[in-house]
Amino acid sequence: MSSARAVVPLIGVTLSAMACLVMLTKAVAQEYPTKPIRFIIPFPASGFSDILGRVVGLRLADSVKQPVVIDNRPGASGNIGAEIAAKAQPDGYTLLINAFNYVINPSVMALPFDPIRDFAPISLIADGPAQVMAVGPSSPFTTVKDVIAYARAKPGQLNFATAGTGTSPHLAVELLRSMTGIEVVQVPYKGSVLALSAVVSGEIAITFPNLPVAVPMLKAGKLRGLAVSSARRSPVLPDLPTMQESGLPGFELGGFLGLLAPRNTPQAIIKKLNGEVLAMTRQRDFIERLDTFGMQPVGTTPEAFERFMRDQIAKWAAVFKGARASQK
Repeated sequence: MSSARAVVPLIGVTLSAMACLVMLTKAVAQEYPTKPIRFIIPFPASGFSDILGRVVGLRLADSVKQPVVIDNRPGASGNIGAEIAAKAQPDGYTLLINAFNYVINPSVMALPFDPIRDFAPISLIADGPAQVMAVGPSSPFTTVKDVIAYARAKPGQLNFATAGTGTSPHLAVELLRSMTGIEVVQVPYKGSVLALSAVVSGEIAITFPNLPVAVPMLKAGKLRGLAVSSARRSPVLPDLPTMQESGLPGFELGGFLGLLAPRNTPQAIIKKLNGEVLAMTRQRDFIERLDTFGMQPVGTTPEAFERFMRDQIAKWAAVFKGARASQK
């Protein structure tokens, strides 16, 4: 009897402690943020993730009344920045912008972190944009069919510049290989800006940049677009055909932008950040801003964002497996 009576106060103490912890967590979330938030963007400045990440960071800073500090940590196809974020304090003051390479990398390289287990998803922010098959202004290629014909006539002699192994431009090359059987060479650079410079200078023949990065150079005549990777023509480049219109039915590739925190970030803070993102994606001027990049806002729950990432990792693992098989 005495031992049973002793358990009752112990349970009471435990429940009281849990209640205090819940109240403390809520209080922290209500006060959050009380200092600047670091946005890790795992690519160089002026790339797709950087351009859109800065737009999101400025919006978040306005709504939470604290500075958002952009911290570009490029390298290893985004893995350097992601690893830094994964190991950061889970207090809501270090966040990671993730994009298409995040779900491709598990299929092409060993990772120093687990893309699902080591992060707390906050929200998918936007989807799109398409990639553009682009060549230099003096290139002899004027259509996608020209490129394919050349690659078939001269296997292994056509180089594609990408923003790094595991990026969406790299995936576009893999899709092209798997659908046509051509042998081309992927040349990875440390970011899309360097890849574009190599094509503009004539060092590399072709690239597949994301629309936000490519559009200014296309409109300035520094690049020539051959086709977009989306299922429909882009409103930003309405005269450019799709890859499907160019003779590759089923060729479709877009992108996305999302926000993550280190795993074990308090759920109350995740919920607050999710609410900020959802409110952002409903703002008319934010929607119009994304439209200039050929993107659409997408606000999700953290759970839906995690399901999306799991599905994408599985989908592109199958694509890469098929691409490798087609080259044997």
